[in-house]
Amino acid sequence: QLQLVESGGGLVQPGGSLRLACVASGDSFDDVTIGWFRQVPGKEREGVSCISSSGSISYYGDSVKGRFTISRDNAKNTAYLQMNSLNPEDTAVYYCAADLDPEPDPDFWLYEYDYWGQGTRVTVSS
Repeated sequence: QLQLVESGGGLVQPGGSLRLACVASGDSFDDVTIGWFRQVPGKEREGVSCISSSGSISYYGDSVKGRFTISRDNAKNTAYLQMNSLNPEDTAVYYCAADLDPEPDPDFWLYEYDYWGQGTRVTVSS
C-alpha cells in the first residue's frame, strides 16, 4: 500500500512557475514509477509526466515538453513536478500516481497506476 499526498498548487500568473510535490508513505516508494496527471472538468484525465523508480527514465506529454521537469528523491519518498512558463491551459487539478511497474510507460495508461493522491489545484490566471 502507498499513500500519496500532493502539495504546491495554487494561483500563478501566466509565465510563472510552480513546483508540485508528491510525498509517499507506506510501501517501497523506490520500487514504483510515479506519474503526474491533470484533469479539468468535463475532460479526461491527461498524462503529464512520469518517471521510473530509479529516476533514470522520464516521459512528458506533448503539451508540457520543454516547460515541465519531473524528478524524484527516493531518500525523501518524494516526487516533484517543476512547472515553468505556465499558461492558462495548464489550469487543472494535478494528481500524482504510483505504478507498481518500476519502468514507466510513455502512453500514460491510467489503468496501469495503482495508487492515486487526492490532487492539488493549479490555476494560471492574471
